[in-house]
Amino acid sequence: MPEPTEEQRKRWEEKIKNMDPEELQELQRQQCIFCQIVTGKIPSKKAYEDSACLAILDINPAAKGHILLLPKEHYAIMPQVPEKVLGHLSTVAKNLSQVLLKVLRADGTTIFIANGAAAGQRAQHFMIHLIPRKTGDGVLPAEEGLVGTEMAAKVKAAIEQKLLALLGGKKPMQKDLAQKAESEQETKLPLKEAEIFITSAAAKRYHKEKCPFAQNIPAEKKIILSKEEAEKSARKPCTCVSGKRIPLVKPASSSKPKQSKGLPAKKTSGSKASAIPKTKRGGEASLDDIAHLFK
Repeated sequence: MPEPTEEQRKRWEEKIKNMDPEELQELQRQQCIFCQIVTGKIPSKKAYEDSACLAILDINPAAKGHILLLPKEHYAIMPQVPEKVLGHLSTVAKNLSQVLLKVLRADGTTIFIANGAAAGQRAQHFMIHLIPRKTGDGVLPAEEGLVGTEMAAKVKAAIEQKLLALLGGKKPMQKDLAQKAESEQETKLPLKEAEIFITSAAAKRYHKEKCPFAQNIPAEKKIILSKEEAEKSARKPCTCVSGKRIPLVKPASSSKPKQSKGLPAKKTSGSKASAIPKTKRGGEASLDDIAHLFK
């Protein structure tokens, strides 16, 4: 086919400028090879097809099983593709990738989009490439490189605001972030100290975290309760929680055992009996009384 003359090219450019979007899209569709593949005018080896997209084998594959996934409607570049269609294409690409991994026993798949001529796009029809990969196959070699801190900061500053605008988000100011962090810190610290209690499955009381009894409970047996859970449980609060001394339980019988006439009273032997603390009223000290010794 002979190359168009300069005059013909200018007439085409002028005609294209005066076209509305629908006419321009129709012209692109008529000139697009992949649109002709979609309509069946050009034969292809189909791997998958539904009402919205078509997957075909690439005639010039980068590797065995290289698939091109394209929408049936004509879209030249990615920004033109509606989000609903793009989401459907992503789902189909995911499933095709799984099939390639299983059927071809590939080690992985490279899934990419060449968006624009500078990115390697050769056809004027948006598509997703799926390439089965084997370890060390040398397909699509890329040089590794580290981005400097200064360059990374410049790129971030250049794209952040525009990206947030496109996504409908708003970047909070640093002052707002600092105030939010302080507010959260003030809220969390008192709650952690005042409303969390420690106990165990066998314990009859619950304690504050700094209570000696709580610290003596093995880590694997510790049970953490909120204030509401602790109050609803059958356990009673420790002195460290209530601030009140727990009354001691008197022995069942306060009278001394009777001695037989003529027999001397038996002496208590062993260190255990003598080691038990006694109160002024003669009763044994409770664990809560002992806890006060550690405060």
